Amino acid sequence: MEPIAAALSETIAFIQERVPTAPRVGIVLGTGLHALAGLIDVTHRFPYAELPHFPKSATAFHQGALLFGTLSGVPVVAMQGRFHYYDGFSMAQLTFPVRVLGGLGIRQLLLSNAAGGMNPAFRKGDLVIADDHINLLPDNPLRGLGDAFGNRFTDMSAPYNARLQELLSEAIAAQGLPVHKGVYVSVMGPNLETRAEYRWLRSMGADTVGMSTVPEVIVANQIGIECAAVSVITDECDPDNLKPVNIAEIIEVAGQADQKLSKVFAEVVGKLA
Repeated sequence: MEPIAAALSETIAFIQERVPTAPRVGIVLGTGLHALAGLIDVTHRFPYAELPHFPKSATAFHQGALLFGTLSGVPVVAMQGRFHYYDGFSMAQLTFPVRVLGGLGIRQLLLSNAAGGMNPAFRKGDLVIADDHINLLPDNPLRGLGDAFGNRFTDMSAPYNARLQELLSEAIAAQGLPVHKGVYVSVMGPNLETRAEYRWLRSMGADTVGMSTVPEVIVANQIGIECAAVSVITDECDPDNLKPVNIAEIIEVAGQADQKLSKVFAEVVGKLA
């Protein structure tokens, strides 16, 4: 694990030499979710390809850049696009950015994703706050790590911070939107689920399904960063009335909800000042 530790140190030092202000809040912008970048007063932008040891974005609809600046008066760093297990990245690779953000000093991490809604109360475009999650990915980002990276046996009884959830609820309600909470389940992908799989996932207590977020949250909890996550419901996954859907439709629906979610995150960040 020494190569990972050395890579982390080099990446953090590279950024700190160029960005004088340490960020306090980290933000991960998921699939089709980019509008928040326009609300950030950006002082530094680093394409992932320019950052030493950073994975290179393999998904065309992710911007692939790290943004530093202020949002609502708070120093932030935002990931324009994340990395996914289905693209062939290892867990160590796709969670490497979270460890870098932790090393830069963030205290809170707000994550977003596009997700299928299995709870019949959810509709396309709804925002759903993650209250808990189920990890069905075939690997774990803490596997094989030594204790130098933190406690491998990380407690996950409350992976999503209650105070951040409350702030999100207030910000969503302030926009006149319905406030939903639910259990997010992360699967490998990249294919979407069958009717039988939706029934199975719903039977185990999941409300939303996606292909990201959980590894990042596990690592953030390991290194002591408070987390909150919001899913944009991009398709309604009723196995008895399932309609074909494609990635272009998912991105379109996410884009339509993008402005709403961006305002919510901006308000929450302002209250963390």
